[in-house]
Amino acid sequence: PAVTQRLQELERRVGVRLVHRTGRTLALTEEGLLLADGGGSIVAALGSLTDQIQARRGAVTGRLRLVAPLGFGRVYIAPLVSAFAATHPAVQVELHLSDRQGTISDGNWDIAVHIGELRDSSLLAHRIAPNDRICCAAPSLLATRGLPASPGELTGWPCIAIRENDEDTTLWRFASAERTQTVRIEPALATNDGEVARDWAVAGLGVVVRSEWSVAEDLAAGRLMRVLPETPPPSADVMALVASRAGRSARVTAFIAALRRAFTR
Repeated sequence: PAVTQRLQELERRVGVRLVHRTGRTLALTEEGLLLADGGGSIVAALGSLTDQIQARRGAVTGRLRLVAPLGFGRVYIAPLVSAFAATHPAVQVELHLSDRQGTISDGNWDIAVHIGELRDSSLLAHRIAPNDRICCAAPSLLATRGLPASPGELTGWPCIAIRENDEDTTLWRFASAERTQTVRIEPALATNDGEVARDWAVAGLGVVVRSEWSVAEDLAAGRLMRVLPETPPPSADVMALVASRAGRSARVTAFIAALRRAFTR
């Protein structure tokens, strides 16, 4: 009821209907859409101005909205958020983990932790850490099939695909000093969860391409072995993407600094 009264008061002030009401359904009129869009810009501008003023006195406050990949976010970003919140108790942090970051509007986040190729050049990109991608498989699988001599041989191997960000996950790329080669695989298994894909690889069910952070422990323990080490997949650096409107806030600057400290130890 309070929201309805405020909305009716707003309609009286502007002199037009802002919302179509049909039973329990509400839909914005054209004027309502115009006001919502313009009002959102005004609110964002006020928030940016507040951030700039607070930054001048060194205050780290406000709401910080973060987006990160599922697996990487769960293992690395979530613990970092805990430490950041303890250091900056005046900041309210929201962390959204998703394997489809490209579907999240940049109006809904301040920092997006991204791994891999960048598509939107309008964002401010901060390189946080290098991240090799590794083609690997379990020793049990390699013992029965041997080692592939070239990327092209993988077309006849059981492979594991990870479906993330609507990318073409069956087209694998390999790079050597001389050239880049692409291979179209026929996945024996596919999933949108990187940890599941790694577990399948450890079980000997197929070859997988994963980021170094995901399989480093398995490689060190011998549960996985590198495949085609002389023609590895292209690296996929860890990046912090910032919409330009959020670039000046003290909380964004502080969290990017925390990211860099965490990944340079």
